[in-house]
Amino acid sequence: MEPIDIVGIGNALVDQEFEITDEFLQQHQIEKGMMTLIEDEDQERLIKLLAQRGELKKQSGGGSAANSLVGFAQFGGKAFYCCKVADDQAGKFYCEDLEQVGITTNTGSQKHEGKTGRCLVMVTPDAERTMRTYLGITADLSVDELDEDAIARAQYLYIEGYLVTSMIAREAIVRAKEIARANGTKIAVTCSDPAMVKYFRDGIDLILDGGVDVLFCNEEEAGILTGTTDVQEALQQLQQHADLVAITLGKNGALLGDGERQVIVPGVKVKAVDTNGAGDMFAGAMMYGLTRNYSLAACGLLASHAAAEVVSNFGPRLSLDRQQQLLIRLQHEPEFN
Repeated sequence: MEPIDIVGIGNALVDQEFEITDEFLQQHQIEKGMMTLIEDEDQERLIKLLAQRGELKKQSGGGSAANSLVGFAQFGGKAFYCCKVADDQAGKFYCEDLEQVGITTNTGSQKHEGKTGRCLVMVTPDAERTMRTYLGITADLSVDELDEDAIARAQYLYIEGYLVTSMIAREAIVRAKEIARANGTKIAVTCSDPAMVKYFRDGIDLILDGGVDVLFCNEEEAGILTGTTDVQEALQQLQQHADLVAITLGKNGALLGDGERQVIVPGVKVKAVDTNGAGDMFAGAMMYGLTRNYSLAACGLLASHAAAEVVSNFGPRLSLDRQQQLLIRLQHEPEFN
């Protein structure tokens, strides 16, 4: 059997990205910067409105954990993804999209009736992303989609915060954590979105129950979790739940802490085009560094530069060549030696 670095569990969504204005969001009473779940008919209505505004800029397989795994795999890591798609064109597109970057999934022999989930990503001129998501069949992700052998063999289990909106997905999270802990597989968690922490706090607490090895969150999520706007204080509080905490600070970089040391990761100056996927790439790049035993400073450097590359690019991913060139360039930096 081939070794597995990371097994991720998360939503399977086909991302469709559109450039829009702030006026469009205001006109249609859409809360900026948040991910909101909607029904299929509401999403179809929104697609028609967006189509009148301009062309579809990009379509790719998405979902928070999937985006992180794509970044991880394109750096050279071995990843496996537990997800749920329907037996439809979007489901086929999704699986083939992941397979092209070398990610194995549990979906090979699984054929489900229903509709594969879709996420509409609306990007304003300030590069902020606002999402409207119809989960489709991914809302029914359950313990049946877990590959227990893969989780047991992996270095890390990576859990997406968006899953907490579903009760049966929460059961899958609990089971996946049990398997990981029984087999010495480390557990990494991403909050995914401020809305998950704000509106589904009990679900986030469930993921963190018993402690985890790695926790990713942005500054806003950290503030909601801890009730403080002081990022240093938030880091200290979050380390009660995770051995390693990474708080991303947007253009100002990130703050990392593992209980013994703190690393301030400087931001990278770029012209932001689209912030969609920046946090996902940060996590994927950092996880690559952790599985390769990079120092904490080297992990942060790679993650910060990779996230900056993403925001200067339309869409949540980079090309394989661009990622490989980034890795080669950074490996000559002092932090990597």
